[in-house]
Amino acid sequence: MTPDIIESRYDIVIVGGGVTGAGVFHQAVNMGLKALLVEARDFAWGTSSRSSKMVHGGLRYLKEGKFLLTRSAVKERQRLLNVYPGLVTPLDFIMPIYKDLGPSKTTMKTGLNIYSLMAGERQHRNFDRKTTLGLLPGVRSDQLVSAVGFRDAQVDDARLVLRLIFDACDRGGHAMNYTGASGIERDNRGRVRSVLLKDAETGAEREVRTTAVINATGVFAETLHPSPMKGFHIRPLRGSHLIFPGDRYKLDRVISFIQPRDNRPIFIFPWEGCLVLGTTDVDFHGDLNADPGITSREINYLMEGLDSILPELDLNADDAVAAIAGVRPVLSRKRKSASKESREHVVWKDKGLVTVTGGKLTTFSLLARDALRAAAPWLPGKGRTTKNCLTPVSGPEAGLPGLPGLDEAACLRIQGRYGDRINELADHLTEEGRQPVESTHTLWAELCHGARSEQIRHLSDLLLRRVRIGLFLPNGGLSVMDRIREKVSPCVDWDRKRWEKEIQDYRQLWKRAYAPGEITGDD
Repeated sequence: MTPDIIESRYDIVIVGGGVTGAGVFHQAVNMGLKALLVEARDFAWGTSSRSSKMVHGGLRYLKEGKFLLTRSAVKERQRLLNVYPGLVTPLDFIMPIYKDLGPSKTTMKTGLNIYSLMAGERQHRNFDRKTTLGLLPGVRSDQLVSAVGFRDAQVDDARLVLRLIFDACDRGGHAMNYTGASGIERDNRGRVRSVLLKDAETGAEREVRTTAVINATGVFAETLHPSPMKGFHIRPLRGSHLIFPGDRYKLDRVISFIQPRDNRPIFIFPWEGCLVLGTTDVDFHGDLNADPGITSREINYLMEGLDSILPELDLNADDAVAAIAGVRPVLSRKRKSASKESREHVVWKDKGLVTVTGGKLTTFSLLARDALRAAAPWLPGKGRTTKNCLTPVSGPEAGLPGLPGLDEAACLRIQGRYGDRINELADHLTEEGRQPVESTHTLWAELCHGARSEQIRHLSDLLLRRVRIGLFLPNGGLSVMDRIREKVSPCVDWDRKRWEKEIQDYRQLWKRAYAPGEITGDD
């Protein structure tokens, strides 16, 4: 914790630095509130950096009768595409239709017609059997009828969180990672009076006065605010993915398909030059404070699914370069199987303490709006608007800045990820800074900018969240660590001993939680 940054009083304190907390923080600052966000680990440390990277309308929720959830998600998807071009990008889906497995052609056509109606325009198309075989070389042809295609979107989840937080900081908000809320103090009428903050590593403590606290800590929500509903609690569910080199199967869209074992939809999709296979949906019984890892059972499940749809693809689990596993905060009475649990969110109120949890990545802004509405009685200026205030610092109408040596597509990608801080990043765009890190899409300039300007405390913060090369390069990038150290050293105040410790800690973390060959977690 940095005492000279944190002030003694705030209108609102947001606890939790995932996408929900970041969305609350962003909207609170845009409403003119004096806001502080604290996160006990690193920003986006939890599920918000380990998701399926999808900004989607939730087509599967139509089957469950969740029409309002789907409609809200479709609208949010389009708004995010408009607000954050280059960060949130369109992505085509294709789903093969089989006689012997999964939904019928009629069922999918009906669902997609409703989906397009909600979007206000036709966003799907049909492919006959011959076209499907041409689009998906090696796809299972036995019992293949046709395919349907539709459009959703994709995002770098961690960069979305960071964009929301740093945009808000540039507008006057304060945000601290590795700073947890150790307690909430109340006055003699039970109303929130202050929050006790504690540096997660040094143990330094400080009290901050406020009358409104938003608890957006995901799976940890009941630590600060136990569920007020009997028998209704957070059910931690793990979703895991395998990441493969992109050159193993040329793919320009998501293949969505059915896992024969349990008829769940899973998918394989392109992301940042790699292929991502996911996701699972299982109860998590491990330590919530530790980085979760994929299990052998999940690996087998995903590979079985892939083999069923692309039987001729010469790809196995040993080819994966990394794995990611996130733990979702799902509210449950535990009467359903994991994959049938609702992804809708809840808001609890307790005299200035507002808890918001559940929900999905696409609708984070709606969660933020609902949380701020619930907190309104304890905020200054109770009539202050709580409409959706999601706006970029510099939108597409501002035009793209000229970045030396980068084409328009690269400029759009950088602007989407960094907003107005693109000007700071430009300082690192030397001839070498414009070069990609090995085979990734990440520039060396991004690595340097993240180290200097984005509140990293550890090497893992830099390689797994500020940039994602720890997920794209074999062994988490350890083979190019000497060059990483050379480029990053001028941007951080780490001596030789600190560097050695950071590298060793990163190596151990990566092997424990991100290496597909190091099976962790609970089976």
